Amino acid sequence: MKLVGIVGSIAEESYNRKLMMFIANRFNNLADIEILSLKDVPMFSEDNDQTNSMAVQYLKHRIEGADGVIMVTPEHNHTTTAVLKSTIEWLSYKIHPLKDKPVLILGASYFTQGSSRAQLDLREILEAPGVNALVMPGNEFLLGNVRDAFDEDDNLKDGRTVKFLGDILGQFTKWVSVLKALKGPEAPDAWKNEDLTASGKTDTTIEGVDMDDPKWVEKASEIKHAASGKDYVKLDSGVLTVDQINWLLKSIPAELTYVDDNNQFIYYNHKNPDTKMFAKRRPDQTGNPLSMVHPDVRNVFDHVKQVVHTLRTGKTDMFQLAEPVDRKNIKWVVNNYQAIRDEDGNYRGINEIVLDFWPIVQKYLEMTGQKLVDDPNNKVDTGASASVKEDDQPAKAAPAQPAADTGASASVSDDASASQPAPTQTPTQPATPTADTGASASVEADDAPMPEVDTTASVSVSDK
Repeated sequence: MKLVGIVGSIAEESYNRKLMMFIANRFNNLADIEILSLKDVPMFSEDNDQTNSMAVQYLKHRIEGADGVIMVTPEHNHTTTAVLKSTIEWLSYKIHPLKDKPVLILGASYFTQGSSRAQLDLREILEAPGVNALVMPGNEFLLGNVRDAFDEDDNLKDGRTVKFLGDILGQFTKWVSVLKALKGPEAPDAWKNEDLTASGKTDTTIEGVDMDDPKWVEKASEIKHAASGKDYVKLDSGVLTVDQINWLLKSIPAELTYVDDNNQFIYYNHKNPDTKMFAKRRPDQTGNPLSMVHPDVRNVFDHVKQVVHTLRTGKTDMFQLAEPVDRKNIKWVVNNYQAIRDEDGNYRGINEIVLDFWPIVQKYLEMTGQKLVDDPNNKVDTGASASVKEDDQPAKAAPAQPAADTGASASVSDDASASQPAPTQTPTQPATPTADTGASASVEADDAPMPEVDTTASVSVSDK
């Protein structure tokens, strides 16, 4: 279970932060708890809308991606703190990540009442219209005399207090699980909320340069004083210069593209001009939102949103699409959309890997002594759209390909790939067959129904 912890204090020395850190470390068997900071959240003001600021958007995305929220509040003048109240104002002004989100309220104070009045105040705020959080009822944890509650290692001293706290957290995780079960599966159209214009912000968004600026790389690098050339970069398993990193990425026999968790196209391994690429990219496109890099000329935005949402929400970590790039000579590539996650498992974007798989197949056949032969039971249509079961077809037609690549059309000139045999053939010792993902990049909107994206990495299988 994934929970986020919010501490209603930005003080350098905060007992409530100590309490939150103790909970995250001591009870990690119950849930993975990520502690969020309110330090950079601006004071709420309708006259200075900061909804799209990095700090507010960061909280929004973290809360939306969590199963529940733990809020730990001090007590200031019989109420919760100004910083926590202001933060909730931002999270209920134009965005509403706390809506229907399970919340557990805890708190500590210097005196015997243990922030009881602040917790009551916070409960009323969270249950107000516009916030609509689901605050866990009937449970209170009031840590009084907090200055004497922790030992030198910042652990709670009293064993009974630790047990009571553990009981409350156990009840909360069970309550979250029950609410999740009652809520049922995610709404079928939840993917429509994906913002391809990258209007939000993440903690890695570079501000101060327009996303559509053709010199985005140069200007963003200047703003952030980015390393370059012979400058060294410390990685988790090595130390390389920027030049070495570029050489390494360009040597990989595939086209790599990085789209961040704000749906902004921020990198590709520029090894070939766009005319020689399967999924065309140009240096002046780097920095663009997906809506600009992938114009909706074939009404494919819905498919892009479906793929991104499937990866963002963890329904799958890899989405694959086999795509014809030269029908005359039957040349195919595989588009792999790989979810990128950080050390804590948080979604941080997509690595699109476009690979000409024929050289791999050819080498495999040479090494094993096998060959490709016609499959009499083959039903793959190499000249049309991805297959969709008759019962699964939606009423409104839409394009067959979830073209989630961040560049333009995948079609390339004939010399972009070695001649490949038709995918209607199988090895003489065939492997387990995979789902049909043979979507065409050139299918018109009325040719085929829009596929449902599921977790089996197939473009055309219903998610029933």
